[in-house]
Amino acid sequence: MVPSNLIEATFKQYKTDLVPILNVPTRTIQPNFVYVFPDESEPKGRMVFLELTPPPDVTYKTSPGSSGQMNVLGIVIFSATMGLLLGRMGERGTPLVSVCQCVNECVMKIINAAVWYFPFGIIFLVAGKILDMQDPSTLGRKLGWYGITVVAGLFVHGMVLLPLFFFILTKKNPFSYIRGLLQAMVVALATSSSSATLPITMKCLLENCHVERQIARFVLPVGATINMDGTALYEAVAAIFIAQVNDYELDFGQLVTISITATAASIGAAGIPQAGLVTMVIVLTSVGLPPDDITLIVAIDWILDRFRTMVNVLGDALAAGIIAHLCRKDFPHGGAGKVK
Repeated sequence: MVPSNLIEATFKQYKTDLVPILNVPTRTIQPNFVYVFPDESEPKGRMVFLELTPPPDVTYKTSPGSSGQMNVLGIVIFSATMGLLLGRMGERGTPLVSVCQCVNECVMKIINAAVWYFPFGIIFLVAGKILDMQDPSTLGRKLGWYGITVVAGLFVHGMVLLPLFFFILTKKNPFSYIRGLLQAMVVALATSSSSATLPITMKCLLENCHVERQIARFVLPVGATINMDGTALYEAVAAIFIAQVNDYELDFGQLVTISITATAASIGAAGIPQAGLVTMVIVLTSVGLPPDDITLIVAIDWILDRFRTMVNVLGDALAAGIIAHLCRKDFPHGGAGKVK
C-alpha cells in the first residue's frame, strides 16, 4: 500500500514469501521380521532390517520478497497523498505542481501523436492474438457476452443508480432533468470524449436545467477530469473478463484490489477517446494479469468507450444538479434543477 522506495515501486512490487522449513527427524532403524520363500542359502527364510524414516514436519516462515511488477496501488496512494499536501502548501508547492503539469502535458502530447498509429498497430495485434487461439469462435462469443455485460452495467448505473441518488437528495424527477441533457449525451456518444463534450454539457445545464453558472463552471471541469464512474465500471469488468479468458481464478482479495485500483485509475484517466485502455494496464498489473491481453478487448472498445463516456457526462451533470440543489440557499435567484 505504501511503497518504501518510490523509484523501485515503478518496476517492483513488494510481496510476502512463504518459505518452507523442513524439520527432518532423526532416522531410526527398527527390526521387522520378514519371512521369504526359502532358498538354497536360507531354507527357513531370513530376517530383514528395514530403515524407517518418519515424514518431515513442515513449517512456514514469512520473509520479504518482490516480484517484477509495478506497485501500482502504492504509487496511486502516494500520488494522491502528495497532491493533497501540495494543494495545502499553496504557493510553496507551485513549482513542483508546475513540473508535474509539464510532465503530464508532455506525456499527453506523446499519446495524442501515438493515437494516429493505433489503427495499424491494433490490426496486427488482434491478428496475432487470433492466430494464437485454438478456437477463435469461442473468444468471439465471450467478447459478445463481455460487451453485453459492460453495456448492461453502464445502463443500470446510469439509468437506475445515478437517477436514484439524484431523487433521494433533491426529491425531484431525475428523468425530467436528464431530458435537458439529451444534446450533451448525443455529443458524448459521437465524440467519445468528456472533455470535448464539456462546452455542450455546460450549455445544457445553463439553458435547459437552469443550474447556476458558478456551480456549473466549477463542477463540470472537475467532473470531466476525475469523475469517470463509467470508466471505472468498464475497467473492473474488463479485468475480470481477461482473467477468465486466461483461466485465472480471482480470489476475494484480488476482486477488492481490482475495484479499488479501477476507481483510482479512472480518476487519472484523460478525457480523450479510449483513454481507459491506458489506465487499464494499471488495473491488470495490480493483480498480476498480463497487460498484453488488452488487445483482446480492443476490437469492441471503440463502441463501449462511447457508452461509458455518456455515463461519465451524465454523472457530471447530475452531480452539478445535486450541488445546485444543496446550495440553493446561497443562490436565491437560481432555479436549479428546473427544466423548461
